[in-house]
Amino acid sequence: MTSPVKITVAGAGFAAITGLKELRKNLPDAELTLVAPKPEFIYLPSLIWVPYGLRKSEDLRFDIRPLLKELKVNFVAGTVTGISDDGRVLKTDNGVVENDALLIATGGRFIKKLPGIENAITICEGISAAEAMGEKINAMSSGTIALGFGGNPKEPSAMRGGPMFELLFGLDTWLRKQGKRDQVKLVFFNPAPAPGKRLGEKAVKGLMAEMKKRGIETHLGHKIQSFENNIVKTEGGEIPADLILFMPGMTGPAWIQDSPMILSDGGFIKADGMAQAENMERVYVAGDAGSYPGPDWMPKQAHMADLQAKAAAENIALNLAGKSATEKFKVELVCIVDTLDKGILVYRSESRSLVLPSMRIMHWAKSLFEKIYLRGLKK
Repeated sequence: MTSPVKITVAGAGFAAITGLKELRKNLPDAELTLVAPKPEFIYLPSLIWVPYGLRKSEDLRFDIRPLLKELKVNFVAGTVTGISDDGRVLKTDNGVVENDALLIATGGRFIKKLPGIENAITICEGISAAEAMGEKINAMSSGTIALGFGGNPKEPSAMRGGPMFELLFGLDTWLRKQGKRDQVKLVFFNPAPAPGKRLGEKAVKGLMAEMKKRGIETHLGHKIQSFENNIVKTEGGEIPADLILFMPGMTGPAWIQDSPMILSDGGFIKADGMAQAENMERVYVAGDAGSYPGPDWMPKQAHMADLQAKAAAENIALNLAGKSATEKFKVELVCIVDTLDKGILVYRSESRSLVLPSMRIMHWAKSLFEKIYLRGLKK
């Protein structure tokens, strides 16, 4: 009797969940194992609604053990620390996990090098960060809120600007509803003179026009130096701020730095258009941990992670059948920049781009997608 093939998935975010579902679909008899610190999934795109009380922790945090049981997936509680044996062994702080194929979906990390960055809130770090922002804005009756995002100069796609635009417009909407907008100044800062270029030229013009319409001040084109003493210091001047919200650029997970994997200049796992890690047999990467060939606007977002994970799962099935990887992932950006009551749809592919003006239906579309996705976890 032949033993089933062993496939390990590392991580518990979008890429990991999609990877597990696709692997089970393609390889019904495989022995699947998920490795993550907790059997828990957090729906990060809706963190933008937590500060205003529109979502609570329990709305976005899910125990995935019922889903793993339905998919017949083993769970190992552990944090990845490295790999060995050309990827056939995944090292964790809870022992090693052997595999015949590996999908790495452990995510990236934010670059926290700027002096005083501990004084800024980075909402995508999780629910506690979003709750901390909520406490701050609820306590404010007047003052200045400065919002911005940075990048990784060695990896153009390693930034997450979309949520910051959502926070910016969402704050404006919320402050107006609270009757505090006249007393609270909003300042958007960015080292690029035209931030949001990855969304496309039309999107940049639309976002800048939206800021002007809402009376949001801008401080653009100046390198950020520090966040100290309630001041955002840049090479082009200082921004006094009672609250600083900042999304740093991203790099790869810490555990890959001393691994045998080939890394990009920006510190991510180098992968090809099939999501296969370079010079690694049957080792794939999906989501924020990887660096992939393609346009420099390729987003670090959940939708892109899902597309990469789907391709990785299909290629793993091909490899285990003795065939070469052939399934390329589609490069696509789909983003609804939510403003709490409306939304701006931004779409970009390698052949076309589209920006729709702010519409109420887009806010509901974003909320509907959340409900549909989370329903799929409640097994």
